[in-house]
Amino acid sequence: MRKVVFILILLFIFKMPAQVNAYCFEYAGQMYGIHPNLLWSIAKVESGFNPSAINYNSNGSYDYGLMQINSSWYKVLGKELWNSLSDPCTNVCVGAWILSQCIQKHGYTWEAVGCYNSSNKNKKVKYANKVYAALVKGRLYAAK
Repeated sequence: MRKVVFILILLFIFKMPAQVNAYCFEYAGQMYGIHPNLLWSIAKVESGFNPSAINYNSNGSYDYGLMQINSSWYKVLGKELWNSLSDPCTNVCVGAWILSQCIQKHGYTWEAVGCYNSSNKNKKVKYANKVYAALVKGRLYAAK
């Protein structure tokens, strides 16, 4: 919970711009020790970089924004931070924080990447493969 408060304080101190840019991924990556390209790849897989994306899940929850933050995080994040998720940079920072929770549990592994999306082992593997493919594709574009 202290980390969520810390995120909220930092976001209000730095007042990041509404449009998403590379800085958002760099900033969030630096804050949580996650490579920005990994965060970028997750955003690509989750929303196709659509900051307004909403996905309704079969279990009644929904995912919102660039990093598709699941509504199950509402209570942890609190109303104020949840309502800030429409800002792409805030969404990336919260997504990075969620991924950091998975990394604490599983180490800096593909299992942690899969954990970002699901607790189901098969879904974790499938998701991690999608993120890996986006990461490789992003590197290929960057090399051109």
